Amino acid sequence: MKLEPIVISLLDTDLYKFNMDQVIFHKHTDLCGEYHFKCRNEGVVFTQEMLEEINSQIDHLCTLRFTKEELDYLRSIRFIKNDYVEFLRLWHPIREYVTTGRTEAGELSVVVKGPLFSAMQFEIYLLEIINEVYFRMNFDYEALRRSAEEKLNRKIADFQSGKYTFKFAEFGCRRRLSREWEDVVVKRLATETRNCVGTSNVYLAKKYNLQPIGTYAHEFVQMYQGIDSIPLAYTNYYAMKDWYNEYEGDNGTALTDTVTTDLFLLDFNRSMVNNYSGVRHDSGDPYAWGEKMITHYEKYGVDPKTKQLLFSDSLDFDRAQHLNDYFKDRTKVSFGIGTFCSNDTAETALNIVIKLQYVNGRPVAKLSDTPSKAMCQDEGYLEYLKSSVAFRLNRVKLTPEG
Repeated sequence: MKLEPIVISLLDTDLYKFNMDQVIFHKHTDLCGEYHFKCRNEGVVFTQEMLEEINSQIDHLCTLRFTKEELDYLRSIRFIKNDYVEFLRLWHPIREYVTTGRTEAGELSVVVKGPLFSAMQFEIYLLEIINEVYFRMNFDYEALRRSAEEKLNRKIADFQSGKYTFKFAEFGCRRRLSREWEDVVVKRLATETRNCVGTSNVYLAKKYNLQPIGTYAHEFVQMYQGIDSIPLAYTNYYAMKDWYNEYEGDNGTALTDTVTTDLFLLDFNRSMVNNYSGVRHDSGDPYAWGEKMITHYEKYGVDPKTKQLLFSDSLDFDRAQHLNDYFKDRTKVSFGIGTFCSNDTAETALNIVIKLQYVNGRPVAKLSDTPSKAMCQDEGYLEYLKSSVAFRLNRVKLTPEG
């Protein structure tokens, strides 16, 4: 079964890939990264035919280049800088950076290894390819498409009736049913409701004149673990400092849970609180997290109503509405909804990730506020990172220079 090309534009990725890459391009071109794929679902089998199709799709991906029109669009985003866009004029995905395989049991292996500014760009493209290949080749795609449409119709009706009142962005490209279906979802949510404020998918934002939305991901904080001069328990501080220096307060939503939110708050000081427009939740109890962030803002005399809490952890529409009702009178609330926008069908969605595992040959890890989300190739390093975080949390709070 041969599929049509799945990725047809290098804009077909999350905005935060460009945001993070721009910082790396300006400050950390010496870093090399290694990413590993993981499927968190039990019992998922990728056949040899699927692997061959995935490889064929990766081959096609690596023939793509940015067009002039696409580069001009990136240049129009106020915080994307011209020298970085000129770099993208020269950049393209390099096939030799990606290796794939499968075990006898059908577990898929994907490793991306190369200069970080290039290797990091593969993540979303590869997840789009893997997910679409799996669902098209393992199920009756048209039946899945019909079930997804039925569910989308109900969601839109619930927005139109007033059952759902929250504002949200579509964050679904990494686990979408297909490129075609995400296009339908974004167009309909943007035109048939007043609640969809944008999408993380840059290609669709351009196509439908929507706001492209995103700041940075866990890998951005993780990469600082691979820099010799930076203590492990201070990576949030240096990541936020570089981000602010690059964007000067624009594009300012901080991700809190890479090495736990409690550690993040030690570095989210008065200056950072003022410099960042809000924070993003991606693990742990969202209600406890929101209370913790509101308390933190109040500690520095900042009105929480002037700051945004962005929730993005495995949200469905009902969970988002409940969170909105709980926090809406106390702070600005927004949501990023992924799988339940782009791959809500009669079948269980895949929970697939591609995570940064090594920087300059050194292991790195995400701890998160949900321990089961931790992913690290080196268990010894993971325990060392946990102990470094615990040591700082339990000692007198010093400045990074202290």
